[in-house]
Amino acid sequence: KVTQYGANALAGLIYLKSNDPTDVFEHGAEVSVGDDNLTTFSGFSSGPLTDSGKLLYRVSLQQHQQNGYQDNLYLGRDDTNARDEFSGRAKLRWYASDDLQVDLTLLYADFDNGYDVWTLDNNGENTLTDAPGVDKQRTTGSSLKFTYSGAEQFELVSLTSYAHSDTHHNYDGDWANPDYWGGLDCGGEPCQYDYTWDKQGERNTISQEFRFSSTEAGRIFWGSTDWLLGVYGMRLTEDNDTVENYNGWLDTLAAEYEANNTAVFGQLDSDLGAGYALSFGLRVERRDSDYSDSAGDEFSPGETMWGGHIALSKTLNSSHETYARIARGYKAGGFNMSLPAELSDKKEYDTETLYNYEIGLKSRWLDGAASTNFSLFFMDRRNQQVSASQQNPEEPQKFILYTENAGSSHNYGAELEGNWYATDNLKLYASLGWLETAYGDYAYHDKYGGTVDLTGRELAHSPNFTYSAGATYRTDSGWFANLTTSGKSEFYYSDSNESKSEAYTIFNARVGYETDVWSAYLWGRNLFDEQYGTRGFYFGNEPDQGWADKQYIRYGDPRQLGLTVNVKFM
Repeated sequence: KVTQYGANALAGLIYLKSNDPTDVFEHGAEVSVGDDNLTTFSGFSSGPLTDSGKLLYRVSLQQHQQNGYQDNLYLGRDDTNARDEFSGRAKLRWYASDDLQVDLTLLYADFDNGYDVWTLDNNGENTLTDAPGVDKQRTTGSSLKFTYSGAEQFELVSLTSYAHSDTHHNYDGDWANPDYWGGLDCGGEPCQYDYTWDKQGERNTISQEFRFSSTEAGRIFWGSTDWLLGVYGMRLTEDNDTVENYNGWLDTLAAEYEANNTAVFGQLDSDLGAGYALSFGLRVERRDSDYSDSAGDEFSPGETMWGGHIALSKTLNSSHETYARIARGYKAGGFNMSLPAELSDKKEYDTETLYNYEIGLKSRWLDGAASTNFSLFFMDRRNQQVSASQQNPEEPQKFILYTENAGSSHNYGAELEGNWYATDNLKLYASLGWLETAYGDYAYHDKYGGTVDLTGRELAHSPNFTYSAGATYRTDSGWFANLTTSGKSEFYYSDSNESKSEAYTIFNARVGYETDVWSAYLWGRNLFDEQYGTRGFYFGNEPDQGWADKQYIRYGDPRQLGLTVNVKFM
């Protein structure tokens, strides 16, 4: 989608759109309660503000809270990993004339979350930190959209957006407390290990997009081709202040960052006749950035990048359509700050380029009662950007984090998804993904200067198989039940070691009753309380063990049961 919208992504983007204002009044509310002191309240209201129906509104609010599953035994608290999240959105739609529609959106989000998940013994339930972390973000944003349809041959959309975010991230890096460490032996003396990391930031973004798209009368090439042309600009500024505290010694860093992006993009969609359709898109983008910090690092990279796609589809008959697509995506290069002298050759990294080749078949079966989508793909990633890290041998509490290019990698696989309305009351659905990944020529140095060669190895967080399946049954009287399952095969946690996760499968379920006005259901997530790893690190974090490398794992959420009730009225 990099040739249809102003924002860019390496292999396209997921476009999420909230509900628009309605020309009739409708209101709703929902309440959920569950294990872990879960409470979620949400509601919305929508309708006309004037009798003429030319001014509409929609307001939606949600407050979510839960304790976070972890119990901090040292502090005697069960909420050090809590979630406290509020979000609100307001939309106004004004039909200024028959040809002009104006949409104003206002957004506010306040996430005041804790961060306390890592344990030295990987128990996944009870932490011992004396200074549990935070994960906070407060964002205000707005967008103003003009849609003009008064021209005969095209429609014009202007979209202006602005966002301001204040962030605060903090964690207890020693994962314990002074009493715990003081009770252990470090070279004949009580251990002393106290490390916290704290980062506060402020980010502002403003963007402007103009998009022209053809009407039916504006199609070109003898009325066979729709077209789209757009320009996009974005400015981002960000300030960050980082403080590290190790056994009373403070290390601070103040940084300023600015980036400016401009892009031109376009797309042609042609009906070639005989069931053939051709799509062609192109995007050219210029990016310039500036960075400076209190440690003396300064960078001002700039580059011009391009991407696009060409796709051909063929309607075989009323039930089957096939397609082939080639796409080129990109990910801008950048820089690494605060690197030691031995990594001076890693201060900057190049743009990553992705070539994606895909063929597929979309089908309908059993007179439309069932459908399947099947695709095969091959991905050629050149100058792949990878996140690397090294534990500092001189200061083991510190990590050197940086991005570098891995040369290349090749990924290929297949995806299959299907839906089947087995009866008027029963729907079945499933999906299966197969993925093979391998680095090309890629090697790096570990913290002791040794060479780690990953050539031919699978990429991290790339399971060979992912799968899901589900069934929903609804009676004519309003009762319903839903059961879903999903899982992954094993995968590498990181490129820095050979540690792998275990394969897992989890089950979720809902049962309840629904009407046109209200519904209520009991639900369960991870019904069999499967313990499954989601993140893993392999490094030394225990001074009493001589900072020996060890596997540390973060687990997914345990079983949770709850009740949800919602009501809608007009």
